[in-house]
Amino acid sequence: MTLPTYFLSHGGGPWPFMMDQVGHLYAQLDASLRDIPRQIGGKPRAVLVVTAHWEGRDFLLSSSAKPPMIYDYGGFPPHTYQVQYPAPGSPELAARVQALLQAGGHPASLDDGRGFDHGTFSAMVPVFPDADVPVVQLSLKHGLDARTHIEAGRLLAPLRDEGVLIVGSGLSYHNLRAFNAQGAAASHAFDDWLRAAMALPAAERTQALLKWDQAPGARMAHPREEHLLPLMVVLGAAEDDTATMPYHEDAFMGALAVSSFKFG
Repeated sequence: MTLPTYFLSHGGGPWPFMMDQVGHLYAQLDASLRDIPRQIGGKPRAVLVVTAHWEGRDFLLSSSAKPPMIYDYGGFPPHTYQVQYPAPGSPELAARVQALLQAGGHPASLDDGRGFDHGTFSAMVPVFPDADVPVVQLSLKHGLDARTHIEAGRLLAPLRDEGVLIVGSGLSYHNLRAFNAQGAAASHAFDDWLRAAMALPAAERTQALLKWDQAPGARMAHPREEHLLPLMVVLGAAEDDTATMPYHEDAFMGALAVSSFKFG
């Protein structure tokens, strides 16, 4: 079975551990994430998360068998700096991904000290709440070049037939200085463009993504593109597959348009 790939808009901070306080804001996202095991027919052998929260000179892979936690957020309740997502890592998968990237001319290194950042654990908690599926993280590469990340995704496509679920964890809108009504117009304009781009034939879709920064509202939606780049990797890994939209909101945080996409 060839698994689909996903670009997930992962929400803000440690939200799955604050559902009593913020559940009304995250009900749709939570439901969409919890539905992924049904969509893929159960649990995969492992998950490869392309995380917006990690960058390196070359691609980096978390290779610890027991990854620690990284609390890379501020201003949240004290208990959110103690939360755990004790999924195992997979040194074997990390080495496999490294080999695929390097065979295609993209240097990659293993990092056995890297922990799960909130872009990873906040997305994975609703999907696999028992933390019983191994998770490996893949960084972005400095320069944040769209073509480089699409090419990397193409090299990772064989993993889909090896029981590995490839997930890009970012946000389709990520301007923290306008994460409110101030960003509404740009978020809606960019999201409209992004959804239209996802519906294009494969070759046209790729070309559109390569020129994403020319889209309406693009640089307001992504002053820095690290939260969009995971989309490039998962698109590259399923470049010929149809895109669908398992999650969309028009009024996230009261005003913003955000979306997630599934390929295949």
